[in-house]
Amino acid sequence: MAAKGGSEIDQQKLQFQVELEFVQCLANPNYLNFLAQRGYLKDQVFINYLKYLLGLYWKEPEYARYLKYPMCLYFLDLLQYEHFRREVVSAQCIQFIDYQQILLWQHYTRRRTRLLQRQAEQVQNQTVTNTNGQGQPQKT
Repeated sequence: MAAKGGSEIDQQKLQFQVELEFVQCLANPNYLNFLAQRGYLKDQVFINYLKYLLGLYWKEPEYARYLKYPMCLYFLDLLQYEHFRREVVSAQCIQFIDYQQILLWQHYTRRRTRLLQRQAEQVQNQTVTNTNGQGQPQKT
């Protein structure tokens, strides 16, 4: 019995890994275009699979933390709409999405860099203040 239970756990782990990998692939607009051009986004079985994935646990924090590309959740949402599924066949549409995604990443990278620089400056200012003898905690 223990072997069967272990095998069942291994199957669940494998299913999680496969679904995780597939969901993350959806963050790539060129992959969406690939799926659309090959007719997957017109196949009702595939559309049902996308609905199944959306209804799963991916938006729950304990599972979302495994996502390296959280943009995939946004695209998974959009894939629920027939209009979006029709549009991603177009290379021009994909190029626009890809460009917008790059701009978004650049914005947040710059923002994060500025935030980290401010934090480093604050730590440096605190260190300078403490070495000058100011602001040191008093002994009680």
